[in-house]
Amino acid sequence: MKEALYYQTEKDQQVRCCLCPHHCLLKPGQKGICRVRINQDGLLYSLNYGQLTSLALDPIEKKPLYHFYPGSLIVSAGTFGCNLACSFCQNHAIAHQEPETQWLSPQDLLLIAQRYRPQGSVGVAFTYNEPSIWFEYVRDCAELMQAHDQQVVLVTNGYIEAEPLEELLPFIGAMNIDVKAFRDDFYRKLCKASLAEVKERVEQAAQETHVEVTTLIIPGENDFLEEIEALAAWLASIDETIPLHLSRYHPAYRFDRPSTPEKTMLAAKERAQQHLKFVYLGNIAAGNNQTHCLACGQLLVDRSGYQTRLAGLQNGRCQECGSEVPYVIG
Repeated sequence: MKEALYYQTEKDQQVRCCLCPHHCLLKPGQKGICRVRINQDGLLYSLNYGQLTSLALDPIEKKPLYHFYPGSLIVSAGTFGCNLACSFCQNHAIAHQEPETQWLSPQDLLLIAQRYRPQGSVGVAFTYNEPSIWFEYVRDCAELMQAHDQQVVLVTNGYIEAEPLEELLPFIGAMNIDVKAFRDDFYRKLCKASLAEVKERVEQAAQETHVEVTTLIIPGENDFLEEIEALAAWLASIDETIPLHLSRYHPAYRFDRPSTPEKTMLAAKERAQQHLKFVYLGNIAAGNNQTHCLACGQLLVDRSGYQTRLAGLQNGRCQECGSEVPYVIG
C-alpha cells in the first residue's frame, strides 16, 4: 500500500478523502466508495498502487480518440475499482468485483511503452476502469512518461476534484471524458454521482489539454434528442471542434434492455452536428466516421472500424488547401 494524496484527518482517527466529489468520511478499516482507498489507523492508503488488472496494446481509436495521433497504437493499462456505480457498466468485472492483479512499477510500465514504440505506440493510456482513483500511480507514471517523450492519455468519467486534476494536467496529452448523460437525475439514479462536477472538469481540462467526449446512448434513459442537442450545444460553447463520440449501448451488468436502435444513433448524430463540427458513432456499423478539413472539405482521416488511414493530412496541414488543422494532433 502507498499513502494516499488528497485527504484530511478528522477526529477519532477518521479521515476524509478529498480526491473526488464524494468526499468519503472513513472510519479506521473502512474503504471509500471506490473500494481502493482505505483508512488504516487514521491514515489514508491507496490499495491499487501498481496493481494492474489489464494491460494491452490498442489502436488509439479504441479509447476512443479520433483527433489525437490517428492511426497510432497505445499501451493501455487498468486497475480495479470505480467511484461511480453505473448500472450499465461495460467493465463491471474490474470496476465492481475483485479481479486478480499483477504488480507493475512505473519504471516497468515505461519500459513496456518504450518496447512498443517501434510498432507505432505513442505512449500509455490509463483506461478500462476509472484512472482518477489510481491517482498516485497515474501521477508517478505520467511524470516519468513525459520525461521520456511518451504521451499519456486518461479515459475517465471526470468525477474528480479540480485540484488533483490540475496537478495531473501538465503531464496529460489527451483525455476522453465520459459524460454519461446531460441530466443530473440520470447521474443520481444510475451512477450515484452528479453531473455538475463532471461538466466543470470537462471545461477545466479543455483549457489545458486535448479533450474528446463520449456518451453511451441508452434507450429510454438518455436518448432524447433534446438532451443530446443540449449536450452538444454546451460542448460547442467550450469549443465547437471538441469531438463527441456517441456510443451505442448493448446490454451489460444490470441493464438487459435491447441495444440502442441504429436509427436512434443516426438521429442523435444529426442533432449533435447542429452544434459540433465532429460527431462520431461507436459500437455501430452504420455511420460515417471520417474526418474532413473544415476549410475545404478534403478527407483528412479515413476510418473503417479501427483501421485508420491519413488521407489528406500531412505535417498538421490539409494537403488540398494548405490550411492548418489544429483540431487533429499528431
